[in-house]
Amino acid sequence: MKDSGNNFSRCRIVVDAMGGDFAPSNAVIGAVEAFNENKSFDLFLVGKEKKIIQVLSSNNLSFSKDFIVNADEVIDMGDSPASSLKSKPNSSIVIGAQLVRDKKADAFVSAGNTGAMVMSSILNIGRLHGISRPALTAPFPNEKDGYTFISDVGAFVDSKPDHLLSFAVLSSIFITEVYGIKNPKVGILNVGEEASKGYKLTLESSQLLKKINLNFIGNVEGKDIFKGVADIIICDGFIGNILLKFAESILPFLRAKFKNYADKNLLNKLRIGIVRKPMRETLKSANYEELGGLPLLGVNGISIIGHGSSSVRAIKNMVLRANEMHQKQLIQKMTNAILEYSIKN
Repeated sequence: MKDSGNNFSRCRIVVDAMGGDFAPSNAVIGAVEAFNENKSFDLFLVGKEKKIIQVLSSNNLSFSKDFIVNADEVIDMGDSPASSLKSKPNSSIVIGAQLVRDKKADAFVSAGNTGAMVMSSILNIGRLHGISRPALTAPFPNEKDGYTFISDVGAFVDSKPDHLLSFAVLSSIFITEVYGIKNPKVGILNVGEEASKGYKLTLESSQLLKKINLNFIGNVEGKDIFKGVADIIICDGFIGNILLKFAESILPFLRAKFKNYADKNLLNKLRIGIVRKPMRETLKSANYEELGGLPLLGVNGISIIGHGSSSVRAIKNMVLRANEMHQKQLIQKMTNAILEYSIKN
């Protein structure tokens, strides 16, 4: 792979072919489908070359071997993130991140071990200057037919006030550029709306957020997430990850309840059949496959982490989102924003 410099007209995306519960099949097929749909970027597949070629061959997919980067080792879902990066230096997660570090690629996409992806992105790609704690930012559908973004949802399980400040700035730039939300409203997750409520982290973070030029609206409660009271809600990763996992369980829960209702008798089946299509369309925004993966904001390159059970469609959308983020020069705009807000480690 050659270093073509900062060419924003054409993105170079590396996909971890070995990442996810259904790798390499879903990762390879989804990545190639994205490339075939939109050939405005260069696609590289990193992983065990023989297995990648087998998937391409068995699915009659045309893809040049010149764009396959061999990686002999795989970091499994159950591996310890920190130790696996050292014990498996030739893994797809390490090599993929190093390609971005070495400016041979602009984006790295993986549905593999989340902790390993976070650590590899930080250690290999590196953090943006002034950012000590990157964050995963996730969209939650709201009743306004849009999204409420939560940050952090699990890159780390604890945070300090200056970390939450970084989350707010990074997420603001992200949703402004990618989702077109101008001057997004930022709230901090708390147990009440009153400014006096909360604990040390929320109280101190609020004071920091009041001092910079963000549209900070103060405390928001859990009930406000789906209402869309704020565009961005910041919290520490421990709470954010619990929220994310809970939100992911809602759609399967509703499907189970509808199935149980339909199974009771024929009339119920007919009723469900009538409303099935409208329900599917209504709940489409809650389906993670439509959004693909989550961006790790705060590293010096595009890093997108997908769900371990990512489908072909989810991988495809992750790749397309990475290309979109590059075309909008998101990393440079975040770098400029950090300087503007004088975020310090």
